[in-house]
Amino acid sequence: MENTKMLIGGDAVSAASGATFEVTAPASGAVLGQVPRAGATDVDRAVRAAARGFDDWYRLRPAEREAALLRAAELVAREGHERFLDTLIDESGSTVTKARGEIAYTVDLLRTAAGEARRLYGETFPNDDPRRISMVIREPLGVVAVVSPYNAPLSLLTKMCAFPLAAGNSLVIKPSEETPLTALAFGRLLLDAGVPPAAVSVVTGFGAECGAELINHPGVRCIALTGSTNTGIAVGQSALGRMRRMQLELGGKSALLVLRDADPQQAAKIAAQGIFTHAGQICMANSRIVVEREIYQPFIAALKAEAESLYLGDLRDERTVYGPLINARAVEKVLEHVREAVAGGAELLTGGELQQGLVVKPTVLLEPPRTCSAWREESFGPVTSVVAADDLEQAIELANDSEYGLSAAVLTHNLQWGLHAARRIASGAVHIGMHAFQSNALAPIGGVGLSGVGRSGGHYSTEEFTEVKWISADVGSLPR
Repeated sequence: MENTKMLIGGDAVSAASGATFEVTAPASGAVLGQVPRAGATDVDRAVRAAARGFDDWYRLRPAEREAALLRAAELVAREGHERFLDTLIDESGSTVTKARGEIAYTVDLLRTAAGEARRLYGETFPNDDPRRISMVIREPLGVVAVVSPYNAPLSLLTKMCAFPLAAGNSLVIKPSEETPLTALAFGRLLLDAGVPPAAVSVVTGFGAECGAELINHPGVRCIALTGSTNTGIAVGQSALGRMRRMQLELGGKSALLVLRDADPQQAAKIAAQGIFTHAGQICMANSRIVVEREIYQPFIAALKAEAESLYLGDLRDERTVYGPLINARAVEKVLEHVREAVAGGAELLTGGELQQGLVVKPTVLLEPPRTCSAWREESFGPVTSVVAADDLEQAIELANDSEYGLSAAVLTHNLQWGLHAARRIASGAVHIGMHAFQSNALAPIGGVGLSGVGRSGGHYSTEEFTEVKWISADVGSLPR
Protein backbone atom coordinates (compact mmCIF):
# COMPACT_ATOMS: atom_id res chain seq x y z
CA MET A 1 0.00 0.00 0.00
CA GLU A 2 1.43 3.32 -1.12
CA ASN A 3 1.69 6.23 1.32
CA THR A 4 1.57 9.37 -0.82
CA LYS A 5 2.34 12.89 0.37
CA MET A 6 0.80 16.21 -0.62
CA LEU A 7 2.50 18.80 -2.79
CA ILE A 8 2.89 22.22 -1.16
CA GLY A 9 5.25 24.82 -2.57
CA GLY A 10 7.12 22.14 -4.50
CA ASP A 11 7.67 19.95 -1.43
CA ALA A 12 6.16 16.53 -0.73
CA VAL A 13 4.69 16.87 2.77
CA SER A 14 2.49 15.10 5.29
CA ALA A 15 -0.45 16.77 7.02
CA ALA A 16 0.57 18.96 9.96
CA SER A 17 -1.56 16.72 12.18
CA GLY A 18 -0.01 13.56 10.78
CA ALA A 19 -3.49 12.27 9.91
CA THR A 20 -4.12 10.21 6.78
CA PHE A 21 -7.03 8.51 5.04
CA GLU A 22 -7.32 5.52 2.75
CA VAL A 23 -8.10 5.62 -0.97
CA THR A 24 -10.03 2.57 -2.14
CA ALA A 25 -10.95 1.10 -5.53
CA PRO A 26 -14.73 1.17 -6.13
CA ALA A 27 -14.56 -1.93 -8.33
CA SER A 28 -12.87 -4.16 -5.76
CA GLY A 29 -12.76 -2.32 -2.44
CA ALA A 30 -8.97 -2.76 -2.38
CA VAL A 31 -6.98 -0.10 -0.56
CA LEU A 32 -4.87 1.76 -3.13
CA GLY A 33 -2.93 3.95 -0.73
CA GLN A 34 -2.99 6.48 2.06
CA VAL A 35 -2.86 10.23 1.60
CA PRO A 36 -2.57 13.12 4.09
CA ARG A 37 -5.76 14.40 5.67
CA ALA A 38 -5.14 18.12 5.33
CA GLY A 39 -6.54 20.73 7.68
CA ALA A 40 -6.44 24.48 8.18
CA THR A 41 -2.67 24.65 8.81
CA ASP A 42 -1.91 22.77 5.59
CA VAL A 43 -4.29 24.89 3.54
CA ASP A 44 -2.79 28.09 4.91
CA ARG A 45 0.69 26.91 4.00
CA ALA A 46 -0.45 26.01 0.47
CA VAL A 47 -2.18 29.35 -0.15
CA ARG A 48 0.82 31.29 1.13
CA ALA A 49 3.08 29.28 -1.16
CA ALA A 50 0.78 29.95 -4.12
CA ALA A 51 0.83 33.68 -3.34
CA ARG A 52 4.63 33.59 -3.61
CA GLY A 53 4.45 31.38 -6.69
CA PHE A 54 2.06 33.78 -8.38
CA ASP A 55 4.85 36.33 -8.81
CA ASP A 56 7.23 33.65 -10.11
CA TRP A 57 4.72 32.45 -12.69
CA TYR A 58 3.05 35.71 -13.77
CA ARG A 59 6.39 37.47 -14.30
CA LEU A 60 7.39 34.88 -16.89
CA ARG A 61 6.96 35.93 -20.48
CA PRO A 62 3.80 34.56 -22.17
CA ALA A 63 6.06 32.47 -24.37
CA GLU A 64 7.55 30.82 -21.27
CA ARG A 65 4.13 29.99 -19.83
CA GLU A 66 3.14 28.64 -23.21
CA ALA A 67 6.28 26.50 -23.34
CA ALA A 68 5.67 25.01 -19.89
CA LEU A 69 2.11 24.01 -20.80
CA LEU A 70 3.31 22.54 -24.09
CA ARG A 71 5.92 20.51 -22.19
CA ALA A 72 3.15 19.25 -19.92
CA ALA A 73 1.14 18.22 -22.99
CA GLU A 74 4.16 16.42 -24.43
CA LEU A 75 4.75 14.58 -21.15
CA VAL A 76 1.13 13.36 -21.15
CA ALA A 77 1.34 12.36 -24.81
CA ARG A 78 4.54 10.41 -24.17
CA GLU A 79 4.07 9.13 -20.63
CA GLY A 80 0.36 9.53 -19.93
CA HIS A 81 -0.48 5.84 -19.79
CA GLU A 82 2.41 5.17 -17.43
CA ARG A 83 1.57 8.14 -15.19
CA PHE A 84 -2.23 7.96 -15.15
CA LEU A 85 -3.90 4.92 -16.76
CA ASP A 86 -3.85 2.44 -13.89
CA THR A 87 -4.67 5.12 -11.33
CA LEU A 88 -7.68 6.31 -13.32
CA ILE A 89 -9.03 2.78 -13.69
CA ASP A 90 -8.47 1.76 -10.08
CA GLU A 91 -9.28 5.01 -8.28
CA SER A 92 -12.34 6.25 -10.19
CA GLY A 93 -13.72 2.96 -11.55
CA SER A 94 -13.14 4.07 -15.15
CA THR A 95 -13.13 1.58 -17.99
CA VAL A 96 -9.87 1.40 -19.90
CA THR A 97 -11.57 3.09 -22.86
CA LYS A 98 -12.78 5.99 -20.75
CA ALA A 99 -9.36 6.33 -19.05
CA ARG A 100 -7.58 6.48 -22.41
CA GLY A 101 -10.07 9.09 -23.56
CA GLU A 102 -9.31 11.25 -20.53
CA ILE A 103 -5.59 11.06 -21.21
CA ALA A 104 -6.03 12.02 -24.87
CA TYR A 105 -8.33 14.91 -23.96
CA THR A 106 -5.82 16.11 -21.37
CA VAL A 107 -3.21 16.49 -24.12
CA ASP A 108 -5.68 18.53 -26.18
CA LEU A 109 -6.60 20.74 -23.23
CA LEU A 110 -2.98 21.49 -22.33
CA ARG A 111 -2.08 22.35 -25.93
CA THR A 112 -5.13 24.59 -26.27
CA ALA A 113 -4.39 26.36 -22.99
CA ALA A 114 -0.77 26.88 -24.05
CA GLY A 115 -1.96 28.92 -27.01
CA GLU A 116 -4.16 31.04 -24.77
CA ALA A 117 -1.08 32.29 -22.89
CA ARG A 118 -0.37 34.53 -25.91
CA ARG A 119 -3.96 35.68 -26.39
CA LEU A 120 -4.84 37.76 -23.35
CA TYR A 121 -6.12 40.50 -25.62
CA GLY A 122 -7.17 43.95 -24.51
CA GLU A 123 -8.55 46.85 -26.51
CA THR A 124 -8.55 50.59 -26.93
CA PHE A 125 -11.54 52.86 -27.24
CA PRO A 126 -11.99 56.50 -28.24
CA ASN A 127 -12.30 59.55 -26.01
CA ASP A 128 -14.02 62.79 -26.88
CA ASP A 129 -10.96 64.62 -25.59
CA PRO A 130 -8.27 64.12 -28.28
CA ARG A 131 -5.51 64.49 -25.69
CA ARG A 132 -6.59 61.33 -23.89
CA ILE A 133 -6.19 57.67 -24.73
CA SER A 134 -7.98 54.76 -23.07
CA MET A 135 -7.04 51.11 -23.06
CA VAL A 136 -8.28 47.93 -21.44
CA ILE A 137 -5.89 45.21 -20.33
CA ARG A 138 -6.39 41.79 -18.74
CA GLU A 139 -4.46 40.75 -15.66
CA PRO A 140 -4.50 37.45 -13.74
CA LEU A 141 -6.44 37.29 -10.50
CA GLY A 142 -3.83 35.70 -8.26
CA VAL A 143 -4.38 32.50 -6.27
CA VAL A 144 -7.15 30.28 -7.68
CA ALA A 145 -8.65 27.55 -5.51
CA VAL A 146 -9.49 24.53 -7.69
CA VAL A 147 -11.96 22.02 -6.23
CA SER A 148 -12.20 19.10 -8.63
CA PRO A 149 -14.57 16.11 -8.91
CA TYR A 150 -14.14 12.34 -8.95
CA ASN A 151 -15.95 11.40 -12.14
CA ALA A 152 -13.30 12.60 -14.63
CA PRO A 153 -10.43 13.24 -12.21
CA LEU A 154 -7.78 13.92 -14.85
CA SER A 155 -9.46 15.68 -17.77
CA LEU A 156 -11.76 17.89 -15.69
CA LEU A 157 -8.89 18.78 -13.37
CA THR A 158 -6.75 19.67 -16.38
CA LYS A 159 -9.44 21.94 -17.80
CA MET A 160 -9.85 23.64 -14.43
CA CYS A 161 -6.08 24.22 -14.05
CA ALA A 162 -4.57 24.73 -17.50
CA PHE A 163 -6.50 27.85 -18.50
CA PRO A 164 -6.01 29.74 -15.21
CA LEU A 165 -2.31 28.89 -15.49
CA ALA A 166 -2.21 30.18 -19.06
CA ALA A 167 -3.61 33.49 -17.79
CA GLY A 168 -0.83 33.75 -15.19
CA ASN A 169 -2.62 32.60 -12.03
CA SER A 170 -1.24 30.25 -9.39
CA LEU A 171 -3.22 27.29 -8.03
CA VAL A 172 -4.12 25.41 -4.90
CA ILE A 173 -5.86 22.17 -5.91
CA LYS A 174 -8.21 20.31 -3.58
CA PRO A 175 -9.34 17.12 -5.39
CA SER A 176 -12.25 14.93 -4.40
CA GLU A 177 -11.33 12.72 -1.47
CA GLU A 178 -12.35 9.79 -3.70
CA THR A 179 -9.64 10.48 -6.32
CA PRO A 180 -6.65 12.28 -4.78
CA LEU A 181 -3.99 10.04 -6.36
CA THR A 182 -4.77 11.25 -9.88
CA ALA A 183 -4.56 14.90 -8.76
CA LEU A 184 -1.22 14.36 -7.04
CA ALA A 185 0.16 12.73 -10.19
CA PHE A 186 -1.10 15.72 -12.21
CA GLY A 187 0.53 18.17 -9.81
CA ARG A 188 3.86 16.37 -10.20
CA LEU A 189 3.42 16.48 -13.98
CA LEU A 190 3.06 20.29 -13.94
CA LEU A 191 6.21 20.65 -11.85
CA ASP A 192 8.08 18.28 -14.17
CA ALA A 193 6.99 20.48 -17.08
CA GLY A 194 8.59 23.55 -15.53
CA VAL A 195 5.77 25.33 -13.72
CA PRO A 196 7.48 27.06 -10.74
CA PRO A 197 7.22 24.81 -7.65
CA ALA A 198 5.34 27.34 -5.53
CA ALA A 199 2.77 28.08 -8.25
CA VAL A 200 0.93 24.75 -7.87
CA SER A 201 0.01 22.98 -4.64
CA VAL A 202 -2.21 19.93 -4.12
CA VAL A 203 -3.87 19.44 -0.73
CA THR A 204 -5.80 16.25 0.00
CA GLY A 205 -8.63 16.00 2.47
CA PHE A 206 -12.34 16.27 3.14
CA GLY A 207 -14.79 19.08 2.54
CA ALA A 208 -15.30 20.56 5.99
CA GLU A 209 -11.68 20.20 7.11
CA CYS A 210 -9.88 21.08 3.88
CA GLY A 211 -12.21 22.30 1.14
CA ALA A 212 -14.05 24.84 3.28
CA GLU A 213 -10.78 26.12 4.70
CA LEU A 214 -9.45 26.66 1.19
CA ILE A 215 -12.59 28.35 -0.13
CA ASN A 216 -12.73 30.70 2.85
CA HIS A 217 -9.01 31.51 2.98
CA PRO A 218 -8.43 35.28 2.65
CA GLY A 219 -5.54 34.71 0.23
CA VAL A 220 -7.75 33.07 -2.41
CA ARG A 221 -8.91 35.41 -5.19
CA CYS A 222 -11.05 33.03 -7.23
CA ILE A 223 -12.79 29.68 -6.75
CA ALA A 224 -13.15 27.14 -9.55
CA LEU A 225 -15.38 24.21 -8.65
CA THR A 226 -16.88 21.32 -10.55
CA GLY A 227 -19.30 19.38 -8.40
CA SER A 228 -22.84 19.02 -7.14
CA THR A 229 -25.31 21.87 -7.16
CA ASN A 230 -25.69 21.79 -3.38
CA THR A 231 -21.93 22.16 -2.95
CA GLY A 232 -21.87 24.90 -5.58
CA ILE A 233 -24.59 26.89 -3.83
CA ALA A 234 -22.68 26.74 -0.54
CA VAL A 235 -19.45 27.76 -2.28
CA GLY A 236 -21.21 30.54 -4.16
CA GLN A 237 -22.69 31.98 -0.99
CA SER A 238 -19.27 31.97 0.64
CA ALA A 239 -17.63 33.56 -2.41
CA LEU A 240 -20.24 36.31 -2.65
CA GLY A 241 -19.88 37.04 1.04
CA ARG A 242 -16.23 37.85 0.38
CA MET A 243 -16.76 39.30 -3.11
CA ARG A 244 -14.60 36.67 -4.79
CA ARG A 245 -14.72 35.56 -8.38
CA MET A 246 -16.03 32.07 -9.04
CA GLN A 247 -16.46 29.64 -11.90
CA LEU A 248 -18.89 26.86 -10.98
CA GLU A 249 -19.73 23.90 -13.22
CA LEU A 250 -22.49 22.09 -11.35
CA GLY A 251 -25.13 19.42 -11.83
CA GLY A 252 -27.20 18.61 -14.84
CA LYS A 253 -30.43 16.91 -15.82
CA SER A 254 -29.79 16.94 -19.53
CA ALA A 255 -32.60 16.28 -21.97
CA LEU A 256 -32.27 14.26 -25.16
CA LEU A 257 -35.03 14.94 -27.69
CA VAL A 258 -35.74 12.14 -30.18
CA LEU A 259 -37.83 13.55 -33.00
CA ARG A 260 -40.14 11.56 -35.25
CA ASP A 261 -37.76 11.43 -38.23
CA ALA A 262 -34.98 9.76 -36.21
CA ASP A 263 -34.20 6.09 -36.71
CA PRO A 264 -35.30 4.39 -33.45
CA GLN A 265 -32.52 1.80 -33.45
CA GLN A 266 -29.76 4.33 -34.05
CA ALA A 267 -31.31 6.79 -31.60
CA ALA A 268 -31.37 4.09 -28.92
CA LYS A 269 -27.66 3.38 -29.44
CA ILE A 270 -26.84 7.08 -29.08
CA ALA A 271 -29.10 7.41 -26.03
CA ALA A 272 -27.55 4.38 -24.33
CA GLN A 273 -24.06 5.76 -24.85
CA GLY A 274 -25.22 9.14 -23.57
CA ILE A 275 -26.46 7.83 -20.23
CA PHE A 276 -24.72 4.55 -19.44
CA THR A 277 -21.10 5.50 -20.22
CA HIS A 278 -19.14 5.57 -16.93
CA ALA A 279 -22.32 4.34 -15.23
CA GLY A 280 -24.01 7.70 -15.78
CA GLN A 281 -21.50 9.56 -13.60
CA ILE A 282 -21.27 12.42 -16.09
CA CYS A 283 -22.94 15.74 -15.37
CA MET A 284 -24.04 16.13 -19.01
CA ALA A 285 -25.46 12.59 -19.32
CA ASN A 286 -28.90 12.50 -20.97
CA SER A 287 -30.89 11.43 -17.89
CA ARG A 288 -34.18 12.65 -19.42
CA ILE A 289 -35.27 11.44 -22.87
CA VAL A 290 -38.24 12.98 -24.68
CA VAL A 291 -39.51 10.99 -27.68
CA GLU A 292 -42.12 12.04 -30.20
CA ARG A 293 -45.05 9.66 -29.87
CA GLU A 294 -44.85 8.36 -33.45
CA ILE A 295 -41.65 6.45 -32.70
CA TYR A 296 -42.01 6.04 -28.93
CA GLN A 297 -42.74 2.29 -28.88
CA PRO A 298 -39.97 1.19 -31.27
CA PHE A 299 -37.53 3.49 -29.49
CA ILE A 300 -38.16 2.14 -25.99
CA ALA A 301 -37.98 -1.44 -27.29
CA ALA A 302 -34.62 -0.67 -28.87
CA LEU A 303 -33.36 1.17 -25.75
CA LYS A 304 -34.31 -1.79 -23.55
CA ALA A 305 -32.37 -4.12 -25.81
CA GLU A 306 -29.37 -1.78 -25.81
CA ALA A 307 -29.36 -1.40 -22.03
CA GLU A 308 -29.55 -5.14 -21.46
CA SER A 309 -26.81 -5.91 -24.00
CA LEU A 310 -24.12 -3.66 -22.51
CA TYR A 311 -21.08 -5.63 -21.49
CA LEU A 312 -19.84 -5.61 -17.91
CA GLY A 313 -16.49 -7.21 -17.26
CA ASP A 314 -13.08 -6.31 -15.95
CA LEU A 315 -12.45 -2.59 -16.26
CA ARG A 316 -9.35 -3.33 -18.32
CA ASP A 317 -11.35 -5.39 -20.81
CA GLU A 318 -11.88 -3.36 -24.00
CA ARG A 319 -15.46 -4.67 -24.26
CA THR A 320 -16.55 -3.30 -20.87
CA VAL A 321 -18.89 -0.32 -21.27
CA TYR A 322 -19.62 0.65 -17.68
CA GLY A 323 -18.43 -0.08 -14.18
CA PRO A 324 -19.17 0.70 -10.53
CA LEU A 325 -20.50 3.81 -8.91
CA ILE A 326 -17.96 5.63 -6.77
CA ASN A 327 -19.25 4.51 -3.34
CA ALA A 328 -22.16 2.99 -1.43
CA ARG A 329 -23.81 6.40 -0.84
CA ALA A 330 -24.02 6.95 -4.59
CA VAL A 331 -25.60 3.52 -5.05
CA GLU A 332 -28.24 4.16 -2.40
CA LYS A 333 -29.13 7.54 -3.91
CA VAL A 334 -29.64 6.02 -7.36
CA LEU A 335 -31.74 3.13 -6.10
CA GLU A 336 -33.85 5.45 -3.93
CA HIS A 337 -34.61 7.62 -7.00
CA VAL A 338 -35.76 4.48 -8.84
CA ARG A 339 -37.91 3.25 -5.94
CA GLU A 340 -39.58 6.64 -5.56
CA ALA A 341 -40.35 6.90 -9.29
CA VAL A 342 -41.88 3.40 -9.44
CA ALA A 343 -43.93 4.04 -6.30
CA GLY A 344 -45.25 7.18 -8.00
CA GLY A 345 -46.41 5.29 -11.09
CA ALA A 346 -43.39 5.03 -13.38
CA GLU A 347 -42.90 1.79 -15.30
CA LEU A 348 -39.52 0.12 -14.75
CA LEU A 349 -38.57 -0.93 -18.26
CA THR A 350 -35.27 -2.53 -17.24
CA GLY A 351 -32.65 -2.44 -14.49
CA GLY A 352 -33.28 -0.79 -11.15
CA GLU A 353 -31.18 -3.14 -9.06
CA LEU A 354 -27.63 -3.99 -8.12
CA GLN A 355 -25.75 -6.21 -10.50
CA GLN A 356 -22.75 -6.77 -8.24
CA GLY A 357 -20.74 -4.77 -5.70
CA LEU A 358 -21.27 -1.07 -6.49
CA VAL A 359 -22.54 -1.78 -10.01
CA VAL A 360 -26.15 -0.78 -10.73
CA LYS A 361 -27.80 -2.31 -13.79
CA PRO A 362 -28.53 0.17 -16.60
CA THR A 363 -31.98 1.46 -15.74
CA VAL A 364 -34.80 2.92 -17.85
CA LEU A 365 -37.94 4.44 -16.32
CA LEU A 366 -41.01 5.16 -18.43
CA GLU A 367 -43.30 8.13 -17.77
CA PRO A 368 -42.20 8.95 -14.21
CA PRO A 369 -44.12 11.61 -12.27
CA ARG A 370 -42.74 15.02 -13.16
CA THR A 371 -42.35 15.73 -9.45
CA CYS A 372 -40.18 12.72 -8.60
CA SER A 373 -36.44 12.91 -7.92
CA ALA A 374 -35.56 10.77 -10.95
CA TRP A 375 -37.03 13.49 -13.19
CA ARG A 376 -36.12 16.60 -11.20
CA GLU A 377 -32.79 15.85 -9.52
CA GLU A 378 -29.40 14.64 -10.66
CA SER A 379 -29.18 10.91 -9.91
CA PHE A 380 -25.57 10.71 -11.13
CA GLY A 381 -25.94 7.08 -12.04
CA PRO A 382 -27.07 4.77 -14.87
CA VAL A 383 -30.73 5.87 -14.77
CA THR A 384 -32.74 7.65 -17.44
CA SER A 385 -36.41 8.60 -17.73
CA VAL A 386 -38.28 8.37 -21.04
CA VAL A 387 -41.45 10.34 -21.73
CA ALA A 388 -43.56 10.79 -24.86
CA ALA A 389 -44.35 14.11 -26.55
CA ASP A 390 -47.06 14.85 -29.10
CA ASP A 391 -44.94 17.24 -31.16
CA LEU A 392 -41.75 19.30 -31.24
CA GLU A 393 -43.17 22.14 -29.17
CA GLN A 394 -44.24 19.81 -26.38
CA ALA A 395 -40.83 18.12 -26.53
CA ILE A 396 -39.13 21.49 -26.02
CA GLU A 397 -41.51 22.26 -23.16
CA LEU A 398 -40.60 18.97 -21.46
CA ALA A 399 -36.89 19.61 -22.02
CA ASN A 400 -37.28 22.94 -20.23
CA ASP A 401 -39.14 21.35 -17.32
CA SER A 402 -36.01 21.53 -15.17
CA GLU A 403 -34.11 23.93 -12.96
CA TYR A 404 -30.90 22.65 -14.55
CA GLY A 405 -29.49 23.66 -17.91
CA LEU A 406 -26.02 22.26 -18.54
CA SER A 407 -26.41 20.44 -21.84
CA ALA A 408 -29.08 19.03 -24.15
CA ALA A 409 -29.30 17.16 -27.44
CA VAL A 410 -31.70 16.68 -30.34
CA LEU A 411 -31.75 13.61 -32.59
CA THR A 412 -33.20 14.57 -35.97
CA HIS A 413 -32.23 14.65 -39.64
CA ASN A 414 -34.07 17.95 -40.07
CA LEU A 415 -31.60 20.73 -39.33
CA GLN A 416 -34.40 23.30 -39.17
CA TRP A 417 -36.11 21.37 -36.38
CA GLY A 418 -32.81 20.86 -34.62
CA LEU A 419 -31.84 24.52 -34.72
CA HIS A 420 -35.32 25.60 -33.67
CA ALA A 421 -35.06 23.35 -30.62
CA ALA A 422 -31.50 24.50 -29.90
CA ARG A 423 -32.63 28.13 -29.81
CA ARG A 424 -35.56 27.35 -27.51
CA ILE A 425 -33.99 24.97 -24.99
CA ALA A 426 -32.60 26.74 -21.91
CA SER A 427 -29.16 25.18 -21.70
CA GLY A 428 -25.48 26.06 -21.86
CA ALA A 429 -25.06 23.74 -24.85
CA VAL A 430 -27.29 21.93 -27.33
CA HIS A 431 -25.98 19.21 -29.67
CA ILE A 432 -27.83 18.10 -32.80
CA GLY A 433 -27.48 14.53 -34.06
CA MET A 434 -25.53 13.31 -31.02
CA HIS A 435 -25.97 12.76 -27.29
CA ALA A 436 -25.75 15.46 -24.66
CA PHE A 437 -22.17 15.10 -23.40
CA GLN A 438 -19.53 16.28 -25.81
CA SER A 439 -15.98 17.54 -25.35
CA ASN A 440 -14.07 20.28 -27.13
CA ALA A 441 -11.14 22.13 -25.59
CA LEU A 442 -12.19 25.37 -27.29
CA ALA A 443 -15.88 25.24 -26.35
CA PRO A 444 -17.48 27.28 -23.55
CA ILE A 445 -18.67 24.58 -21.13
CA GLY A 446 -21.09 25.72 -18.45
CA GLY A 447 -24.74 25.95 -17.63
CA VAL A 448 -27.72 28.06 -16.70
CA GLY A 449 -29.94 27.85 -13.64
CA LEU A 450 -28.76 25.31 -11.08
CA SER A 451 -26.08 24.10 -13.49
CA GLY A 452 -23.65 26.82 -12.55
CA VAL A 453 -21.98 30.13 -13.20
CA GLY A 454 -19.32 30.95 -15.78
CA ARG A 455 -17.78 29.03 -18.66
CA SER A 456 -14.66 26.90 -19.03
CA GLY A 457 -12.71 26.08 -22.17
CA GLY A 458 -10.66 28.06 -24.69
CA HIS A 459 -10.50 31.83 -24.36
CA TYR A 460 -13.73 31.74 -22.33
CA SER A 461 -11.68 30.23 -19.48
CA THR A 462 -8.80 32.66 -19.65
CA GLU A 463 -11.29 35.53 -19.56
CA GLU A 464 -12.99 34.01 -16.50
CA PHE A 465 -9.67 33.98 -14.66
CA THR A 466 -8.55 37.51 -15.48
CA GLU A 467 -9.45 40.96 -14.22
CA VAL A 468 -10.28 43.70 -16.71
CA LYS A 469 -8.51 46.98 -16.02
CA TRP A 470 -9.18 50.34 -17.68
CA ILE A 471 -6.13 52.56 -18.08
CA SER A 472 -6.37 56.11 -19.41
CA ALA A 473 -3.74 58.77 -19.94
CA ASP A 474 -3.80 62.45 -20.74
CA VAL A 475 -1.02 62.48 -23.32
CA GLY A 476 -1.34 66.23 -23.73
CA SER A 477 -0.08 66.79 -20.20
CA LEU A 478 2.95 64.49 -20.46
CA PRO A 479 6.41 66.14 -20.27
CA ARG A 480 7.99 67.02 -23.63
